[in-house]
Amino acid sequence: MTRRRNTLPPQCRRPLALCLSCFLLAVPALPQQSGIQSSFLPAIIRTPTLGVLPDIVETERVPYLTEVTRENQGKSVFHPSLSDMLIQQAEDKFRSGTRFYQVSDFDHARSDFDAAISLMLRASESPTNRTLFEHTLDEMVDAINRLDLTGMGAAATEEAQGFDKAPIDDVLHTTFPVDPRIKDKVETEVKATSSVLPLTVNDAVLGYVNYFSGRGHRTIENGLMRAGKYDAMITKIFADEGVPPELIRLAQAESGFMPRAVSVAAAKGMWQFVKSRGNEYGLEQTQWTDDRLDPEKATRAAAHHLHDLFNEFHDWYLAMAAYNCGPGVIEKAVERTGYADFWELRARKVLPNETMNYVPIILAMTIVSKNAAEYGIYDLTPDRPVEYDTLTLATNVNLGLISDLTETPIPELQQLNPALLRGTAPEGYDLHVPKGMLEDVRAGLASIPEASRATGRLYKVEAGENLAAVATRFKSTSVAIAGANGLAKGADLNPGDRLLIPAAYHEVAPKPVRVVSRAARKAPVKVTVKAPAKAQLVAMKR
Repeated sequence: MTRRRNTLPPQCRRPLALCLSCFLLAVPALPQQSGIQSSFLPAIIRTPTLGVLPDIVETERVPYLTEVTRENQGKSVFHPSLSDMLIQQAEDKFRSGTRFYQVSDFDHARSDFDAAISLMLRASESPTNRTLFEHTLDEMVDAINRLDLTGMGAAATEEAQGFDKAPIDDVLHTTFPVDPRIKDKVETEVKATSSVLPLTVNDAVLGYVNYFSGRGHRTIENGLMRAGKYDAMITKIFADEGVPPELIRLAQAESGFMPRAVSVAAAKGMWQFVKSRGNEYGLEQTQWTDDRLDPEKATRAAAHHLHDLFNEFHDWYLAMAAYNCGPGVIEKAVERTGYADFWELRARKVLPNETMNYVPIILAMTIVSKNAAEYGIYDLTPDRPVEYDTLTLATNVNLGLISDLTETPIPELQQLNPALLRGTAPEGYDLHVPKGMLEDVRAGLASIPEASRATGRLYKVEAGENLAAVATRFKSTSVAIAGANGLAKGADLNPGDRLLIPAAYHEVAPKPVRVVSRAARKAPVKVTVKAPAKAQLVAMKR
């Protein structure tokens, strides 16, 4: 994973700072939990319950394309890239969503906000000014997040309870004081702790143990609970690939175990792969799917990648560091110093700042997690494991039809299939269906003409309904529904009859993946913040 700090050009700072300040002044402050928990882009929008909506101040923000055009004046004839045009469209959608929000039209506001973020993610390929693009995306996400929490009900959604940004984002560039009272305690715990991964205890690790046992306590609790969904799967794959099971904490640090997390650097999934590294390990992308968002496939790729890194460096600490900043950075650091030892490279400050802290953070997470009761973590109930059966599709099939066959809500099917980018699963896709329903789905699909599986729905007739009533419900005709089911035009229907409704499914815009934010802009109190030198800002990614 790679997270870059924004260094905004001087000519851009004032207008963008004014815009962000206006948003912050316009939105009332909300109480926040300690630690580093927040919510971005909730999946479900509900009617506001706070009673009062924040006012939004319209500002004369300088649009991205205007600023980039100014920067290129006098250099040559400026031709905006496709990404530049997408950013302009995203800003238009964001402004439109803001106007809908002001009049309490939350459905349209959410639709436009989702569209804005989706356009920004598509624009990440080749913006003319990447620093300004990343700043614009950060600012947009922050603004939407505040509006969600204050007026649109994000805080009430079930999904908002987890981590919506990488749990270590807020501490990657921060060091914490060592409490001398815990040193002996931690060393004693580690000696009694069974771990395949060597657990080093030094001041760097102790500082983060101190943090996670105090203000960062919630981070460990959430990680232990959310890991329940994938713990068994990850453990098995790591065992297959020869990777220490303790490295499951990398997924907690990278994404908070969110399969559809995406960073501003376009790294995606639970293990935060960029496209090139994902492709290297068999994670493919199409207009329909993105394998990086599939927890099982991405975990297999991450385990394979970690094992390859270990084979290269013969050290799990260096493998973790390389997973964070890229193997090329570690190779150069070893060549430059002659030391193939993480702690020696760290002491010589030849690694990016975030990488120097990344490994101690993972070790501290592991120590606290393995000794949870010693840190006041009791009686946690892990999330239920994600279980499913798999069916390889012979044709395109819409999720609505699978929902009808299994009587499973579409959102639950989407959670089983996070790699789907659309509401239709393509031919050849390994569709995950609820455990125990594989044969029902197989038999149900076999009874439906192949040509109808991408657009058709099944409907269970209710008491008192006739063909005309069903046709009205689906904006179809009695003739079309009767023909699709081999019925006479005026045939009687019985409660519980299942009717194939042709062309009832219409593709809708996919729900955007959650954005993994970079570090919070406010420095924590009473800590030492180490800003990375420019030479240490590494523009690479797995």
